[in-house]
Amino acid sequence: MDVTAAVDDRYSAAALALQPALCCPVAYDQRLLAAIPVEVLERDYGCGDPSPWLRPGDRVLDLGCGGGKLCFIASQLVGASGQVIGIDRNRAMLALARGAAPVVAGAIGYANAGFRRGEIADLALDLDAVGRWLAAHPVHDTDGFLALRAEEERLRREQPLIADGSIDVVVSNCVLNLVVPGDRPRLFTGLHRVLRDGGRVAISDIVADAEVPAELQADPTLWSGCISGAFREDRLLEAFVTAGFHGVQLVRRAEAPWRVVAGIEFHAVTVMAWKGKAGPCREGNHAILYPGPWSEVRDDDGHVFTRGQRTAVCAKTYRLLTSEPYRAQVVGLPPYRAIAEHEQGPFSCTGTRQRTPAETRNGPRPPDYRADQDCCGPGGTCG
Repeated sequence: MDVTAAVDDRYSAAALALQPALCCPVAYDQRLLAAIPVEVLERDYGCGDPSPWLRPGDRVLDLGCGGGKLCFIASQLVGASGQVIGIDRNRAMLALARGAAPVVAGAIGYANAGFRRGEIADLALDLDAVGRWLAAHPVHDTDGFLALRAEEERLRREQPLIADGSIDVVVSNCVLNLVVPGDRPRLFTGLHRVLRDGGRVAISDIVADAEVPAELQADPTLWSGCISGAFREDRLLEAFVTAGFHGVQLVRRAEAPWRVVAGIEFHAVTVMAWKGKAGPCREGNHAILYPGPWSEVRDDDGHVFTRGQRTAVCAKTYRLLTSEPYRAQVVGLPPYRAIAEHEQGPFSCTGTRQRTPAETRNGPRPPDYRADQDCCGPGGTCG
């Protein structure tokens, strides 16, 4: 089965005429739809709405933007100070989005949404730039093919479609499941690369409650219909963790399945995750108190927080846990007198220990403290 061809063919047709089978009912803010042309609204194919997690001034990247509906919603939410970039490889969908962009800009009073051609699993390669190069350098033989590959690598390196650390939030609506399994590690690595530290993803997609068997994966109609390529629910979350994200969580999960195929339930979910946990662990005399209701919790780096206890953490972990998405769930206990970063020594994250009030107020470290132990990994870094 050629999954790529099946997806391209179906979505090219869907750009020209509504395909109800691709729609999962979603309730959008009707006020944000008024500025969007009807032909875009009628050709929207998604399973969720990640837009509530956008903020004014955000620089947003929409993966698999299709006709641009989510981009045009986002453009209103981030305002004139923000920016929205839509990525899609399907020419027909991009033509629909690009044609609607001036109409939306006229209705809202500013133009902050643009559209680029690329694959969501390769956010470094600008396919429009490749097309321009091919027009000037047609490929007729293997030498031409090798020249094309060299040009692609040059473009990725020197003129990436999306630059490193340039995005505040990545959104998508029911497209990750369309990526073939072999390209999925590169997809998640790319998401992590383009986000700034502290950036986040808000991804709506379809997940399965069990592994999708090979015979369903081989069905091009089910694959292009967002069914047979669905991640198993837990593995979608694991993919973000493996790529280096933290704070990974389901912020929405439809109680009723969208479809049931061969006894497998397919649910619409929205996942959020954050970038920024990498870096050295330094001693700043910080502590975290977990107030409950669970008896204890464990974070992605293995720190265990027992209800009511003052748990010692490094300065970086303190910064993470007193920011989104954790800050409403913990009590941060800063040092009485801040220790300048250049004065902070190494902090050992091996095991879990408690802070004494004296230590939190820059008193002596306990006698069993060992600064020579690795933190959360080689080189004393978490992530």
